[in-house]
Amino acid sequence: MSSDPILSIRGLRKSYASGTEALKSVDLDIRRGEIFALLGPNGAGKTTLINIVCGIVTPTAGEVLIDGRNWQRHYREARKRIGLVPQELTMDVFEPLISTVSFSRELFGRAPDKAKVERILRDLSLWDKRKEILKELSGGMKRRVMIAKALAHEPDILFLDEPTAGVDVELRRDMWALVRRLRDNGTTIILTTHYIEEAEEMADRVGVITNGELILVEAKDELMKKLGRKILHLQLTEPLQSVPPELAEWNPQLSENGNILTYEFDAKADRTGIPSLLTAMRDAGLGFKDLDTKQSSLEDIFVSLVHEKRSAA
Repeated sequence: MSSDPILSIRGLRKSYASGTEALKSVDLDIRRGEIFALLGPNGAGKTTLINIVCGIVTPTAGEVLIDGRNWQRHYREARKRIGLVPQELTMDVFEPLISTVSFSRELFGRAPDKAKVERILRDLSLWDKRKEILKELSGGMKRRVMIAKALAHEPDILFLDEPTAGVDVELRRDMWALVRRLRDNGTTIILTTHYIEEAEEMADRVGVITNGELILVEAKDELMKKLGRKILHLQLTEPLQSVPPELAEWNPQLSENGNILTYEFDAKADRTGIPSLLTAMRDAGLGFKDLDTKQSSLEDIFVSLVHEKRSAA
C-alpha cells in the first residue's frame, strides 16, 4: 500500500439555507490501496461527504483532489476513477441484471467488454442470475448488483455507503471477502458503516465523524492500542450488596447479582492499579474465585469518543 494519497479532501464544508452545517471544514487524505472506514452516528455527515466527493452534492467550500487534480475542473476523469455503492437500492427494476451492469460500464465512457462484465458478475456470484429481471431478485442480491454496477467501469476508488445494511450475516461476510479481494487488486476502498465489527474486521484506518466534524483519523491498530482500555472481571467468592468504601478509589462496578466486580484500567499506564486493588480486597476480607481481562472493542472506543465530543460541545 502506497503512502501517497489518491484522494485529498481539503476544507470541505456544506451548509444549507436553514443554517444547518452538514460538514464543518473536513480535511482528509485517503492512501492508495487502503480500506478506510468512516464511522459516525446517523446524521453525522458520512453520506454528505461521500456525495460531495462523487459529484452528487455541491459543497459550500473546499476542494477534492484525485491524484492531485481538482475533481470539479476534471469532472469527467474524476467520475471515471470513482465508483459508488449508495445506501439506497436505486436501479431500473425491469432490466435484466447483465444489461444494467453493462450499461453502467458504458455510461462512464468505457468500451463494452463482455469478459470484464462476466468476471465481475462471477466474483459477486451473480453470473447464474444474469438474465433475471432486477425486481425479482432478493434484497441481498440487489445489493450485489449495486456493487457490480459500481465496479463495471473499473474505478480506482470505490465508495461503499453502508454496504451491508439490511443484509444477513452470511452475505455480510461474503461482501467482506469481496472487499478484501478488490483491495488486493489495487482498488482503494472507503466505506461508511454502522457495524463496528465491519471496521474492526477490515479497515486499515478509521475516521470518526460526528455533527459534520471529523474528530479523529487513526490507524485501526494504533487506535485500539492507544485508546483501548482493559477491563478486569473479578468473580467473587461471596456476593456483595454494594461496593465496600475501602475500594472506592478504584471505582469498581458491581454486577446486578453482586457476584462480579468490574474494574477498568489503562493497559499502557505505568501503574494499572490492579495490585493495590487486590491488596485492598484482601485487607477487606473479600475473596474471588476467578478473574479475567477483556480488551475494549472499537465500539467502546467509538462510543466514548462521540460522548466526549458531545460533552465538550
